[in-house]
Amino acid sequence: MTVPAPPAPRRPAAVGRVLPLLLLVALLAPMTLLFVQTWQLTADDRDLAGRERLGVEYLRALTPVTHALVDAQSAAVAARPVTSEALTRAVEAAASVDARIGDELRTQERWAGLRARIEALGARGPADPEAAFTAYGEATDLLLALHGKVRETSGLVRDPRPDSFFLQHASRDLPETVVATGRLADLAVLAARRPAADRNRTAVEIAALRVGVLTPAGDLVTDLRAAVDSSESADLGPSVLNPLDTYQRAVEALAAHSAPAGRDAETDQARIAGARLNAQTAAEQLQPVILDELDALLAGRSRDLDRDRWLTVAAGALAVLLWAALGAVWLAAVRRASGRTAQARQERYGADVPPEDTPWQPGADRDTEPRQLQPAGSARASGSAQWGTFDAAR
Repeated sequence: MTVPAPPAPRRPAAVGRVLPLLLLVALLAPMTLLFVQTWQLTADDRDLAGRERLGVEYLRALTPVTHALVDAQSAAVAARPVTSEALTRAVEAAASVDARIGDELRTQERWAGLRARIEALGARGPADPEAAFTAYGEATDLLLALHGKVRETSGLVRDPRPDSFFLQHASRDLPETVVATGRLADLAVLAARRPAADRNRTAVEIAALRVGVLTPAGDLVTDLRAAVDSSESADLGPSVLNPLDTYQRAVEALAAHSAPAGRDAETDQARIAGARLNAQTAAEQLQPVILDELDALLAGRSRDLDRDRWLTVAAGALAVLLWAALGAVWLAAVRRASGRTAQARQERYGADVPPEDTPWQPGADRDTEPRQLQPAGSARASGSAQWGTFDAAR
């Protein structure tokens, strides 16, 4: 009697083969999403830091324009000849900066209006001090509005870091204080020439300008001290606080000297002029320090963001290599399983190996050789012999 051969091992199910691949794809999808989001956020922060640095560059170009315009106003109010060389050089330098980055910061229209107003002031001359004071006041208003436009469109007003946030606030407070100190000193000069009937009105204007000087000056001190306290830079404090103290004392002296002691008392013009000069000199020293420190913080942030981008790329490349390694392991496992299946089929069927896509048929795992059937008579004879043996034993 022929013994049937053992059944051949079954091939792995299709789900068992595809499931590891699906797991690899499911692992790759969130990693890709995380990489894209991290890259986009880093790119946005990097673009913001770049625009802020453009804003700092524009504000640095406006600083000489501010000081030269205030000086020209004081000369016009005091009926002195206005020397336009410094103002012309400052305007030309700012115009070149606006031509280069004004389109990105959307300042070209405002700068064109301010430049036209400044050029008109140069043609007016110091004939009427009162009219000059009003005209220069309109020009400085346009200049301060341009300062605000640059800070807004460059993103400085939305800076997320505390140290750079307070520094950019200080970059707003200082031009306002410089303009206000110039107006206060010039109004004190005009007050001495006005008739007695305008004395009350002049006193109200001087009091309002005194508040306009002290308020931004106090905000400037607060912002710079907050920037120093929140900054990790060891150079920010010494470079900022010394000129800040000088500026604060000069502004307070100007406010004190511009206040008349009595109803008929006159202000000391020499002291007012000296205090204004000290305040402007301290401001000229302080403004570049503020902008340089702000630009240094933004440059360091850009370097950190560049490093984060490279780390993101390295992490993404490592993840891809890991995924490829897992895929190679899965592919090797599939190939080994296929090889074992082929070997088992070879051992079972020998040379007559059916194709792998041959469907399984009932009885396919049994012996394919035909059974040798015994004749019916022989079976009965075998049975009779067995019974005869049993009787003999009895």
